[in-house]
Amino acid sequence: MADSYTFVKGGKLKLKGEKHKKKHKKGKKRKHDEDDPDIPKIDEDDTAKHGGWWMVQTYQDIKNSVALEMSTMAYMHAMDNGTFTVGAPHDEGDEPEPPEVYTAFQINETKIALKSGYGKYLSVSSEGMVVGRMDAIGGREQWEPVFQDGKTALLGCNNCFMSVNDDGDICCKSTKAEEGEMIKIRTNSEKIVKVDKGPKEEKSGVRSTEINYVKKFQSFQDRRLKLNQDDKGELKRARKEGDFHEALLDRRAKMKADRYCK
Repeated sequence: MADSYTFVKGGKLKLKGEKHKKKHKKGKKRKHDEDDPDIPKIDEDDTAKHGGWWMVQTYQDIKNSVALEMSTMAYMHAMDNGTFTVGAPHDEGDEPEPPEVYTAFQINETKIALKSGYGKYLSVSSEGMVVGRMDAIGGREQWEPVFQDGKTALLGCNNCFMSVNDDGDICCKSTKAEEGEMIKIRTNSEKIVKVDKGPKEEKSGVRSTEINYVKKFQSFQDRRLKLNQDDKGELKRARKEGDFHEALLDRRAKMKADRYCK
């Protein structure tokens, strides 16, 4: 099977599984993801067990090389006849084999396409089976990842979720995402996080932001925090209209406590 796969595969997909195993550095940090509390953290121990392939938790991370873990340490495996099954479970530290690696393409804000190492796009047959036989992306080749409560499911074009049937083949036949439809999408791509370069004082709601700026600019002559008690709804409107800082300054000026509002 491995020889057949190597012979047939083509296109731009570069299969890293053909190289020697890479030693995964457990302590390696990815850009900025440890700095933002709102960004899902990567479980480094789990990543090391899967040969450096970390579990995707957001749509934005589904790109380049991915593998679909259908059960513990076992991945969706591409067959040379265009069908898919579950590969043999891997030992800890092993990365996915070449037939278990796919290239993911983001089509729009919610859907992706998956291309196997044979150069074919994955779709759902009329019988509800997952097949990889198309050379181009159409409606049937589009998949929607669904994330909820730390779990992931993959919705096919027939509005059914990907799962494994009793024969060990990959199918899409359930309209409900239950335990059997839960999968893990893994990638070895570097996690790039967009860094918010906005002022640190504005990382929360308008009231907290106002307090932060008062603390920053207040003269503190009487050592008391002086806050404007007017309706903070005007701040919400100002933020939407683009004159948020001017509104904050006006409110501080009314309190005559800001060293820049004399």
